[in-house]
Amino acid sequence: MSVLSIRLPNSLHTMVKTVASEEDISINQFIASAVAEKLSALTTEKYIEARAVRASKDKFNSALSKVPNSEPTEIDRI
Repeated sequence: MSVLSIRLPNSLHTMVKTVASEEDISINQFIASAVAEKLSALTTEKYIEARAVRASKDKFNSALSKVPNSEPTEIDRI
């Protein structure tokens, strides 16, 4: 594990300290979790963009045409 020193505005530090305390976790755990969440969002976005480049509207329409045209079951209705 590595050590990282960061500078936070006092207001942000106070909020982090409060939320971490409410969640009964350390500030380090809170920040590590927040960084992991942000990295997950960014890498997911890049993955979806890469998949979109390979997308084919014709293949999508072909797959969609195989789905039966029927009413949703009771549990799936809004």
